[in-house]
Amino acid sequence: MINRRDFLRIGAASLTAAACSSPQPETAARPNVVFILTDDQRWDALSAAGHPFLKTPNLDRIANEGVRFANAFVTTSLCSPSRASFLSGRYAHSHGVLNNFTEYPVDLPSFPVALHDAGYETAYIGKWHMGEDNDEKRPGFDYWISHKGQGTYWDTTFNVNGERREVPGYYTNVVTDFAVDWLSQPHDKPFLLCLGHKAPHGVWIPDKPYEHAFDDIPATEPETARLLDPLPQWVEDRIATWHGIDGNLYGLEDFGKFIRNYYATILSVDDSVGRVYEALAKAGRLDDTLIIFAGDNGFLLGEHASIDKRTMWEESIRVPLLARYPPLIAQPRVIEQQVLNIDVAPSVVDICGLPPLPGAQGHSFKRLVSTGEDPDWRKSWLYEYNFETQFPYTPNVRGVRTDDWKYVHYPNGPGRPETHKAELYHLAVDPLEKNNLIDDPGSQSKLEELKAELDRLLKETGDTGADMPVDAVLRMEPPDKAIR
Repeated sequence: MINRRDFLRIGAASLTAAACSSPQPETAARPNVVFILTDDQRWDALSAAGHPFLKTPNLDRIANEGVRFANAFVTTSLCSPSRASFLSGRYAHSHGVLNNFTEYPVDLPSFPVALHDAGYETAYIGKWHMGEDNDEKRPGFDYWISHKGQGTYWDTTFNVNGERREVPGYYTNVVTDFAVDWLSQPHDKPFLLCLGHKAPHGVWIPDKPYEHAFDDIPATEPETARLLDPLPQWVEDRIATWHGIDGNLYGLEDFGKFIRNYYATILSVDDSVGRVYEALAKAGRLDDTLIIFAGDNGFLLGEHASIDKRTMWEESIRVPLLARYPPLIAQPRVIEQQVLNIDVAPSVVDICGLPPLPGAQGHSFKRLVSTGEDPDWRKSWLYEYNFETQFPYTPNVRGVRTDDWKYVHYPNGPGRPETHKAELYHLAVDPLEKNNLIDDPGSQSKLEELKAELDRLLKETGDTGADMPVDAVLRMEPPDKAIR
């Protein structure tokens, strides 16, 4: 087994050799980019968003020196589809990564490839999670440190530019060591660093210093945990399954421990962000670097009787999204407009002065973060999720969210009749989604309006439903251990 210091030295040597083996093209002055992505972090899992006990001073510093997107969402709340959307700027039905077992298509445009082709030095470090059994270097990256599948919180086997070794240590600290080392190397060109964290994905194992960080915090079920009456029947049917609140998800039966460990893993992520920030400052690159921090999807911690993502409820689809870049963001602000994961790729290439990314369906938020306003910004957006045979606990979902309303539709597959009750929420007065208005006589005109808007968005984005699977019967058994 190689120790972490030796492994860093191998990585640095690989980087130096790569830099010396090819000529360095001249590029105009452009911002460096650091893109940090966590796994399953809810929108409110940082103190800048008002969390009652989780303190994240380093994330708060990014927010307080840049922008916090108060209403950031993912168009599919599932790790691999969302990650592909972050990179490509496309909906899942467009980029084709519809589940956690599909590779990112090698010929699909992405902002890392665009920056690489424009002369950027590029690195990916950490969790990739698009394709379970492949840890090979992906297109667009000069420097590559990743692993197969989920990785483990302790002693993960990494592929460092083709050298595979088990690296001892806690995952968050290890990938941060790699990232800080890479940032400390000489960079004669603008650079892109993508840093992918495992945390706070389950099974939640905090680092040693944080194992008991929240032992004295009372953890009770959320207000909507047992509010089943307004929900479709499938929610009650799965309550004792792998993704239900009464199931045995990850083998944790203690709800309090479940909650405390989830948040404790985020403390290490916050430490990591602080170390990356300081590394940029030490290198004299802090203020000419665009820093973007995001979660790949949200997570239900008991809300709506669920322990998972995938669904269209707020806790599942809403994510943290922060950005810092002083030349563009002269005044720190909170952005209230709805911003999506598909907006990140178009924004990065726009801010870096590159041509628009081919096929991107999102919008650049450059004007929005600079001025706080964009009169052409979206008023509604499409949500999609496809039933998975590997995790058969959530049906197909297609829905539309506006600033104030949400309509959730459960198609049973192409050309098949609906079998699940739909949902309609007036978010402006019901942010916890406690009152399903789908059968409310006074809400029928709004329902018809949202149905029409959903149809419009499906057509506009090219979602024909051709790739939508047929819903199977919800399964009570847990998923295979190899894919959890």
